[in-house]
Amino acid sequence: MDGIIVIKKEKGFTSHDVVAKLRGILHMKKIGHTGTLDPDAEGVLPVALGKGTRLVEFLTEKEKTYEAVLHLGVETDTQDMTGTVLQTKEVSVTEDEVRKAAASFLGKQMQIPPMYSALKVGGKKLYELAREGKEVERAPRPVCFYEIEVLDVSLPLVRMRVTCSKGTYIRTLCHDLGKKLSCGGAMESLLRTKSGDFTLAQSLTLAQVEMAVANGTIEESIIPVEEVLAAYPRICVIPAGDRLLANGNPLHEGLVSGNSRDKWVRMCTSEGAFVGIYQWKQNREQYFPVKMFI
Repeated sequence: MDGIIVIKKEKGFTSHDVVAKLRGILHMKKIGHTGTLDPDAEGVLPVALGKGTRLVEFLTEKEKTYEAVLHLGVETDTQDMTGTVLQTKEVSVTEDEVRKAAASFLGKQMQIPPMYSALKVGGKKLYELAREGKEVERAPRPVCFYEIEVLDVSLPLVRMRVTCSKGTYIRTLCHDLGKKLSCGGAMESLLRTKSGDFTLAQSLTLAQVEMAVANGTIEESIIPVEEVLAAYPRICVIPAGDRLLANGNPLHEGLVSGNSRDKWVRMCTSEGAFVGIYQWKQNREQYFPVKMFI
């Protein structure tokens, strides 16, 4: 079972909990997730299995889409409603003001990570310092909001759809929106509906995975490694290149049938078996391995 299985993470589980439970359900050790979700958040969590774990670095770079509910008039230490309330304020903003404030965050932004996060400062996770009552300075990080669509305004609650770059904290967006509106804000709920090309519609709960294993149909839900990389052109070596390919060696253009010099390619054996991702390097006039999956 090598590839990606899309899990619908439920409330109460950490992303690490999901991986641990899957190891037991699938009787596999080599499993890793591709993008952390907070324990109270729900939704799409792509999980890599077997050789699919070599895909993690590709998948964590992808943009994500969320549906979030912002609770205006409240500030908490965790920037969501699970935290300790620091202050409350009356909410007197209009729907138009909410929409304009949300639109102002579109594009590239510098975001300060929350104290309650797994980022490390001085070798210690921020949430560990926060639990000790310590607050440390955090350097702003570049993020990008590609879409912020306000779906519903029923004050003090605002439901919105957000598509953003990796490493973005929706909790912090909610906090910053509340600050911009001068009434404070915290995240009420979060559902990730898309992670890269993986959607909520194709996701399975842990209970559904367990059932599929019992029914012997689990492999139908695993997306093969090559399918995950289908955006890259596919080329094959000629028989004389099979041995070099098997050893992960660079390949001269004469050893492949067809060519693509613009981006990465899926390199396959002369019989069509996928082996790995290669990239053409003009200065060397060869294809070089980027990541092997054999």
